[in-house]
Amino acid sequence: MRARWFIAAAAGLWLAAVAQDGVTGWIARTDLPPLALETSVEVVARDGSLLRAYTVADGRWRMAVTPGAVDAGYLAMLVNYEDKRFRQHPGIDLRAMARAVGQAVWNGRVISGGSTLTMQVARLLEESGTGKVAGKLRQMRVALALERRLGKDEILSLYLLLAPFGGNLEGVRAASIAYFGKEPGRLTPAEAALLVAIPQSPEGRRPDRAPRPGRGGARPGCWRGRWARG
Repeated sequence: MRARWFIAAAAGLWLAAVAQDGVTGWIARTDLPPLALETSVEVVARDGSLLRAYTVADGRWRMAVTPGAVDAGYLAMLVNYEDKRFRQHPGIDLRAMARAVGQAVWNGRVISGGSTLTMQVARLLEESGTGKVAGKLRQMRVALALERRLGKDEILSLYLLLAPFGGNLEGVRAASIAYFGKEPGRLTPAEAALLVAIPQSPEGRRPDRAPRPGRGGARPGCWRGRWARG
């Protein structure tokens, strides 16, 4: 009996090692989309302040930004809302996915998503959809490959650059300047919350579509009409 147990354990370990090697190779063979993205050409004053910007070739406003240039409150809110274990998981969060599947089965409809920020970056890089199984599996594969090639801050930078904010606005910096007339380095809690929420439904939540007088918030076209040219 003891010999059989040792043989079974050894066989199990061997199969696990083979499976791990197979997954590792599968991830390593992933063809990643281009990671060097075009950003808007900017004209700045001597003090570094922005005077004018231009759209990229496809007509989108995509302005260079790094996590260090973005309000810390916004970043904390973003991670807490979108991907609490962003700093711990390898690209996919099995706990979040299990929770999302369980909620969907229990309620008969999708209640919450299981996509990580890395998976969202994978989708944005490839401009793929979100609803089909094949597309989700591709996002998972690309996410795992991205985590092996890039650091967490580099992945976060890609999200900050690519997140959709309605119309032809991409990235938190373009959105902050367009909607609030300022760089994203210092945002109020309300502004940060809005910028976290918009990418969930970019066209439905964009504040320039239905501004409410007397309630503050966005100033539609406050910069695009003044100095930006497509």
